[in-house]
Amino acid sequence: MTDTPPAHSTPHKDESLRGVSNVDAARDWLNHRNIQDIECIVPDLAGVARGKMMPTEKFFSGPVMTMPASIFAQTISGDYPEDDERFQHNPTDGDLYFRADYSTLTTVPWESDPTAQLIHDAYTREGAPVETAPRNVLKRILKLYEDKGWQPVVAPEIEFYLVRPNTDPDYPLEPPTGRSGRPEVGRQSYSISALNEFDDLIDDIYDLSEQQGLEIDTMIHEEGAAQMEINLRHGNPLELADQVFLFKRTIREAALRHEMYATFMSKPMSNQPGSAMHIHQSVIDKETGQNIFAGENGMETEAFLSFIAGHQVYLPQVTPIMAPFVNSYRRFSKTSTSPVNVYWGYDNRTVGLRVPYSSPDARRLENRIPGSDANPYLAIAASLACGYLGIVKGLKPDAPRMDDCTELTKSLPRGLPEALTLFENSEDMIEVFGEKFVATYRAIKYEEFETFMSVISPWEREYLLLNV
Repeated sequence: MTDTPPAHSTPHKDESLRGVSNVDAARDWLNHRNIQDIECIVPDLAGVARGKMMPTEKFFSGPVMTMPASIFAQTISGDYPEDDERFQHNPTDGDLYFRADYSTLTTVPWESDPTAQLIHDAYTREGAPVETAPRNVLKRILKLYEDKGWQPVVAPEIEFYLVRPNTDPDYPLEPPTGRSGRPEVGRQSYSISALNEFDDLIDDIYDLSEQQGLEIDTMIHEEGAAQMEINLRHGNPLELADQVFLFKRTIREAALRHEMYATFMSKPMSNQPGSAMHIHQSVIDKETGQNIFAGENGMETEAFLSFIAGHQVYLPQVTPIMAPFVNSYRRFSKTSTSPVNVYWGYDNRTVGLRVPYSSPDARRLENRIPGSDANPYLAIAASLACGYLGIVKGLKPDAPRMDDCTELTKSLPRGLPEALTLFENSEDMIEVFGEKFVATYRAIKYEEFETFMSVISPWEREYLLLNV
């Protein structure tokens, strides 16, 4: 991540391409583009787009969109957890009500007919925000900052792999063939020539993003074979989470145009590095407009050190949000280049919490723990919650690490059940996220783990079938 723009800046927003102020402006916007259909979407707990497609006329003439409450209690495989002492399904699976956030209105450029997409927020029949809806979870955390007179600013970095189409899950994934006619076999970190292998695809990604009013700060080739990284500009956390959500859809669609898959799976190939979603964070004092991480003399503030300490204390408790699937923990293996610790240091990529060198007004903390498979709304919310608790509790970090921390004791949970135990038993997490969200999220993740455990892997057949 570069030092520019400063941490208190916001991304440029082309109102003609993305976002309007109200329903009347939306009607004019859609009519001007002759858009006939609208995708009314909402991200679920896994970050999957749920919703309905409807004609524009119906959108403006009918009642608000409704969907069953169960969409926020669904596993990645489409199953539902069983009721227990903490989690209970809505017995009637009644409707939730969804209201459009018109600031998210944009086109769907990969559709053959003129189509728009519009992100919605979930509410109960009584008009209360649904506690388990990811956008509402992030808004809940942002309200904590607002009450203190603070404005958090984030910049995500999202890594992903391009792979050959794979229609049989029993076979491992492989890198795709580039324009040279040959797949990558070695690691080509930051290679321009390796990036150029997929020029046509990258051009499509930029073109589709531009049509949606989404701005990519930089794109690089990462360490893995056909592994890319997109950096987004600093801005409002909710806007940036929306952008990550839309970028994921965009990149997948662009890849399909070129007969490839784009995957945000945390560890898609056993012999390649995992994919992360690093989150750069700073906090602005709304009254002064200054970064609270820098004092008058440019030195680090107590708030900055406490923000770091909050991550050190609470990241293990929110690991199931940062690493939400069983596959996520394969990225935490000893052979991985990913940091599996909560140490911090200056410009040290072997620690989980990196402080990039920057000017005082751009001082920020980079959280390197989240995987690219994490829900962007929840991951940003969890990271900001860690920092918030650190500041309000006046926590102190340990000394910054100047050495290679790769081989040091792993300080994060190594599996989903262990991570969920820390999460569901944390009184602080229950307080900041709400009891209902914690109960629902852990129920879903335990159900996913049980589903995973019902599958016998090739490794088990290879080494256990005839040897034990």
